[in-house]
Amino acid sequence: MTDTDQAQQEKKEAMKRLRQERKDSIQRAAALVKSQKKDLKLIREQLEGEGATAPEVAEALTMDVARVIWYMATLKQYGEIVEGSKESGYFKYKRVVKETEGAAG
Repeated sequence: MTDTDQAQQEKKEAMKRLRQERKDSIQRAAALVKSQKKDLKLIREQLEGEGATAPEVAEALTMDVARVIWYMATLKQYGEIVEGSKESGYFKYKRVVKETEGAAG
């Protein structure tokens, strides 16, 4: 075995150990991402058509209002939803249909 082969083998073993050591945190992170994607999908669906306020979405999804507001702020930042008129102190948000979505659906 040459020095290069040995170095590659050591690197491979080190990566294997690292993955094993971090297995739990990787699984937790993957579960969190999966949960967030699910929540975002549900919120997007609630904002189709006439749209809704954060408390309306939270009630419909039995989710904490603060969490819904956090997700909606992110969706607004990335241009997926827009603010509408105010209702009971909250803005009514509506989903923005992108051209590629409209053409595909």
